[in-house]
Amino acid sequence: MKNLLTIAGSDSGGGAGIQADLKTFAAHGCFGMSAITAVTAQNTKGVYGIAEISPEIIKAQIKAVFDDFKIDGVKIGMLGSVEAAEAVAEMMELYRPKLLIVDPVMVSTSGSELAADGVSGVITERLLPLAKMVTPNIPEAENMSGIKINDIHDMGKAAQIIGAAGCGYVLIKGGHLRSGADDLLYNGRTMTIFEGSRIMSTSTHGTGCTMSSAICANIARGMDVALAVSEAKKYIETGITNAPRIGGGNGPLHHFYDLWRTSDPNVETEYKCVEKE
Repeated sequence: MKNLLTIAGSDSGGGAGIQADLKTFAAHGCFGMSAITAVTAQNTKGVYGIAEISPEIIKAQIKAVFDDFKIDGVKIGMLGSVEAAEAVAEMMELYRPKLLIVDPVMVSTSGSELAADGVSGVITERLLPLAKMVTPNIPEAENMSGIKINDIHDMGKAAQIIGAAGCGYVLIKGGHLRSGADDLLYNGRTMTIFEGSRIMSTSTHGTGCTMSSAICANIARGMDVALAVSEAKKYIETGITNAPRIGGGNGPLHHFYDLWRTSDPNVETEYKCVEKE
């Protein structure tokens, strides 16, 4: 079993942040650990409060995990403040995990700001040079690249700008495009387009967190990067399509749909039994 660490904020509604990350790790057969950077009071309708965790405690959480476990991969999500971002960067520079996925969370699905001014700079200057992949959505990619993104060609230009920071791969998620939901993967030389159709659903809370965590789990388990992205995209689509439809706003997706489906007593499953003397 692979051991994965999520460094991100807590979502009291359970659909995003470390809650989504841990569910995703578990759904992919990995053991998840967490270092919390902020505690948010939120549900499917919005974010109603944020309490920052001190840099000292953030670093202590990360140290406790790395000092006791073999870490096969790290996913970084919401950092919130410059101080939190610098604390995480310091620890990543110290431990240098072999697999680091950075999801530059800046705005929640409901539209609430989740990152202070200056966080993007710390991510670009200190975390991306250590990262295997960075996974911004369109607004985040615009913030990091400084250009407006209207189509797949603009996504490619932004990926090149972001990739210059030194990360291995840039995955720009196209869910905010006006048409389609194609994602673009850039490896510093070539670009790969992952086609996707837009699913008309309000159950999209935590999709970014879940996508990056699924990619982290897939790579840690041995998939090459392109396959890891493709499988993560399928996982997201399945989760949205079969979402539990809870909450009055942007609801969460179904992180355990495949497991739930196979364990449903109403679904016939063939089991092979081996008798031993």
